[in-house]
Amino acid sequence: MNTPASDRARYDRATAHLDAPLAIVDLNAFDANADDVVRRAAGKPVRVASKSVRCRALLERVLARPGFAGIMSYTLAESVWLARSGFEDVLLAYPSADRAGFAELASDAKLAGSVTVMVDDPAQLELIDRARDGGREEIRVCLELDTALRLFGGRVRVGARRSPLREPAELAGLAEAVQRRPGFRVVGLMAYEGHVAGVGDAVAGRPLRSRAIRLMQAAARRELAARRAEVVRAVREVVPDLEFVNGGGTGSVQHTAAEASVTEIAAGSGLYQPRLFDNYTSFSGRPAALFALPVVRRPGVGVVTVLGGGYPASGAAGADRLPEPYLPRGLRYDPQEGAGEVQTPLLGAPADDLLVGDRVWFRHAKAGELCERFDRLHLVEGDVVTASVPTYRGEGRTFL
Repeated sequence: MNTPASDRARYDRATAHLDAPLAIVDLNAFDANADDVVRRAAGKPVRVASKSVRCRALLERVLARPGFAGIMSYTLAESVWLARSGFEDVLLAYPSADRAGFAELASDAKLAGSVTVMVDDPAQLELIDRARDGGREEIRVCLELDTALRLFGGRVRVGARRSPLREPAELAGLAEAVQRRPGFRVVGLMAYEGHVAGVGDAVAGRPLRSRAIRLMQAAARRELAARRAEVVRAVREVVPDLEFVNGGGTGSVQHTAAEASVTEIAAGSGLYQPRLFDNYTSFSGRPAALFALPVVRRPGVGVVTVLGGGYPASGAAGADRLPEPYLPRGLRYDPQEGAGEVQTPLLGAPADDLLVGDRVWFRHAKAGELCERFDRLHLVEGDVVTASVPTYRGEGRTFL
């Protein structure tokens, strides 16, 4: 059984020959997390979310495992790059206004057959047609369903503001519009229930809030399961050969997989297990992606300063968006300074045992965003770095 102290010793030994700052992925933890996602998917294929990985070598690793099939990408430029790199089933999870990307897609049969784009508005079809630049390849289209829970007659909304399409007739109507339009074909339907999949229901020290979240999520799952099934029936009346219905996310894998209308599950963050995914009752992952910052100062008793550290996660600003000082245990931020751009003071008794040049290991709040700060991930097995692989950034690709 690994302990935080033994993990810290392993990571220090494995990377002793490297200078920090640096980032690692513990492959044993990564693989164990992948196995857990597949177990919870209960036989339905898992499409890996690339934005939560942002490393081609690790995308290849997870897709080589039984139970995973296909990529869910986040920009059209990334989708085209991945398809040209040999990934054959890429679902773009967000609408795009990348005219050059659409022109490239429409002019290349292999790309057009490998990439599916997201649409929830006829205006997006118009944009794609204007961008074709003579390309005549058929564009594969996925429609997105709004999953938000609406309460009290719609006066309260819980969930991300994504697609405007909510009711079966709306999705079926857009499916008909796509099918009538030359050069497009509906192949899939997606519904991402972020208020279930991406919100922890066991917030430390907040029992009442945690219970309220669990009650909300239970209601949201019931409402969405019924509505999603109706939407799928309506769309299949227009598109009988619909290839896939995608749903879920790391935090809702087993619940979404239980819906008969869903044919595949999306997940990605659970592979790295960032700190925002610690607060779930439905699963428990192993921290797999970490970064180390070197101690460069000892300002006083109970204080050390590390180089860098200001790597906040996207979303509504708050303390939960900051990286977590993870190893050694017991360090915390100075509330007057927080995580700094070029240096970060850390407080706590463990500081007195740290010397200049020692490392503090951190966990990012979110998954793939860590890779926007580092150009390489050092892959650790046991107490050895077995490979060092480039992140997207290390390959010169910064898509967003």
